[in-house]
Amino acid sequence: MIKPIIVGNWKLNGTKKRIKKFSKLLSLFLTQHNFKGTIAISLPVIYSYIIKNLSIFKKKKIFLSAQNVDNHTLGSFTGEISPNMLYDMMIKYVIIGHSERRFNHQETNYIVANKFRLLKKENLIPILCIGETEQEKKDNKIKEICVKQIDTIFNMCGIHAFDNSIIAYEPIWAIGSHNSANPLKAQFVAQFIRQYINSKLNYKIKNFFIQYGGSVTKNNILELMSQKDIDGFLIGKASLKITEFIKILELINI
Repeated sequence: MIKPIIVGNWKLNGTKKRIKKFSKLLSLFLTQHNFKGTIAISLPVIYSYIIKNLSIFKKKKIFLSAQNVDNHTLGSFTGEISPNMLYDMMIKYVIIGHSERRFNHQETNYIVANKFRLLKKENLIPILCIGETEQEKKDNKIKEICVKQIDTIFNMCGIHAFDNSIIAYEPIWAIGSHNSANPLKAQFVAQFIRQYINSKLNYKIKNFFIQYGGSVTKNNILELMSQKDIDGFLIGKASLKITEFIKILELINI
C-alpha cells in the first residue's frame, strides 16, 4: 500500500448507469494524472464488476473494496458473502466494524474481530472502523473505546494482527453530520492509536496505516491530510459525487 490511502464508501447507493459514469470519469482522471497514493472504491458488491472491467483496474491504479463480510467461510447463511468469495472476486480491501453495522446489525467487538481474523486468513486487507459516540466523547472515553476495540483484535488474532491492515478512526458523531473532527483532535487520536499498538509489539509493524473518516470533504481534506499520523481517508458521501471526489484527489495529490 502506498499512502495516502483513499477509500470511497458508497454504502447503499448506486445504479449501473451512475456507477459506469463515475468509473469512466475516475478512470480518465487516473489516466491523465499520476496519483501518488492508493485508491479503492467500496461499491455495493453486486456492482464490483464495473470497476473490475476497467483497464485502469488491471493496471493496479484502482482497487476494489467491500463494505462488509460475513463471519463464516461457508455454510447455511442465506444472503451472506464470505472472505474467500471476496478474494475470488479480486477484492482487496474490506471494511469491517463500521458503526452502521455495529448499531443496525448488533455487531459486537467479538464479531468484528472474528471477521478481521477470517480476512487475514484470506490475505485480504481489513479496514477496521473504530470510534466513539457523542456521549462517549463528552464522557472523555475516546481512548478507552479505541483500546477496547483494538484489544479484542489482539486477543483473537495475536501480536501480528495489524500487519498489512488499516484502522479507520471514525468518530461516530461525525459520520454524515457535516461536522468533521477538528484536525488536531483527529491527529491526537490517530497518534494515540499508533502509539498504543506499537506499545504492544516487540517488533516493527509492517504496512500498518491509519485513516480518518467522518464528514470528509474537499473543504477540510488539506488540513486533515497535513496531520502526521493520518495516512488517508475513508470517505462516505463525498465519494458519491465524482466531481467532489476528483477534487479531493487533486488536492491530496498536490
